[in-house]
Amino acid sequence: MKKCYIWQGCTRPGEGYAGDVNLCILRHGIAVERGTPGCKTDADRPLTPKGRRQLGQIAAAMKRLGLNFDLILSSPFRRARQTAEIVAKSLKLKKCLAFSDELTPDGDPKKLIRQLNELEPHPEDVLLVGNEPYLSRLVALLISGGEMVGMELKKGGLCKMETDLLRYGQCATLTWLLAPKQMKLMN
Repeated sequence: MKKCYIWQGCTRPGEGYAGDVNLCILRHGIAVERGTPGCKTDADRPLTPKGRRQLGQIAAAMKRLGLNFDLILSSPFRRARQTAEIVAKSLKLKKCLAFSDELTPDGDPKKLIRQLNELEPHPEDVLLVGNEPYLSRLVALLISGGEMVGMELKKGGLCKMETDLLRYGQCATLTWLLAPKQMKLMN
């Protein structure tokens, strides 16, 4: 049985969690344009109806891939939150859903990694949901130790990395990267 995590500001310090971690990264779906009436800030922009439909297909593809998570951690930005909620509902993992300001475009990867490492028990399968360019920079950091690897996650794009020691810097291997169109073909 999978363990689900309630997000709490844990205080246990640690350099890195020594244990296998499967880390999936999902960019939010298609959202309304900036400046749309009713959206005062970038954080307020919701998914479009097309974005919601696309995420339904992506969640179905994730199910076909057999993905299951101990923790779904999302940016609190509306479009990312909605994306995480659609996936959590589809995978029947609503209780595993939590939010972190460290997944917003202004988030700090070092603090995010610390938050993940401080969780007890340590999650083995994690889905992070957020925004570009933050997510691509996070992937670059974990697979190369730098900020750039010449990749961009498309809206609804998903990648998987594996690590046996989650820490700030090069520590993970990119296992796969899927564009939304590829996941649509899985249905």
